[in-house]
Amino acid sequence: MRWVNVTAAVATLAVVVWSVGTGPFLDGLQAVDCGALAAACALAVLTTVCCAWRWRIVARGLGVDLPLGTAVAAYYRSLFLNVTLPGGIVGDVHRGISHGRDTSDVGRGLRAVAWERSAGQVVQAALTIAVLLLVPSPVHGAMPVVAAALVAAAVGVALAARAQRQARRRSLAAPAGAARLARWRTLAAHELRDGVLARRAWPAIALASALVVAGHATTFVIAARTAGATASAAELLPLALLVLLAAALPNIGGWGPREGVTAWAFAAAGLGASVGVATAVVYGVMVFVASLPGAAVLVGAWVARTRSAGALHV
Repeated sequence: MRWVNVTAAVATLAVVVWSVGTGPFLDGLQAVDCGALAAACALAVLTTVCCAWRWRIVARGLGVDLPLGTAVAAYYRSLFLNVTLPGGIVGDVHRGISHGRDTSDVGRGLRAVAWERSAGQVVQAALTIAVLLLVPSPVHGAMPVVAAALVAAAVGVALAARAQRQARRRSLAAPAGAARLARWRTLAAHELRDGVLARRAWPAIALASALVVAGHATTFVIAARTAGATASAAELLPLALLVLLAAALPNIGGWGPREGVTAWAFAAAGLGASVGVATAVVYGVMVFVASLPGAAVLVGAWVARTRSAGALHV
């Protein structure tokens, strides 16, 4: 599956290069300036602290202590790994395993990261749908159907879960596999209730996630202006949200679906596919530079392990 994801990302980039050539990629690299990079780094501080705060809230709901400073450092490390390694989730897996080892419960550490990322993506999707319903965009006409389909799917999932609970209560005995699955569902329900939907948790999670989306969207708008886009911020906002959703798809260090969707969205909006590709390149460079504190965290951890190992040998 990993190779399928990598192949899909490479194929997307190949199609973009075949469509617009290499010029927009080079234009994007040449357009990056110190002002854009400084803005990206400043916005990354805001979004990373908000993400770490969200993670801390979820972990606390699952009964795991996580100091904010530790969470911020681990999140920066996670971001750096995500934008430099294929797949886009390696850093999150590493973050969950590391925190799980620190707390002697790797499973709970991984689940805390999964709930935290899922909660953020749900809020991002909700905000994206709301904006695309209200603001003109290339997909504006299809959004009522998409929104209705999502509501119907959510209702269907809720009814199916209720039917399964009722069937489980009526059943006197169940096979071992079914019982194990039931225990996992019960655990997931408890963690969702205590870690994400608790009264003390969900408002803060929603606020942190909204700030993260706003920070990323602002970074994209700055990237578009740096690449030469002349559209207003109101015109660029729905395009930014579409691209941010695409960036969550399997990729190669962040590259692949982001460039394909940006090229299509800018072309559909009348801004030009070439400008869209240049914008994606500028955004990718800005995100990479903003994630570099994560590299410092990795180097610091490696130095600490090396010194510890040397002290043990002495």
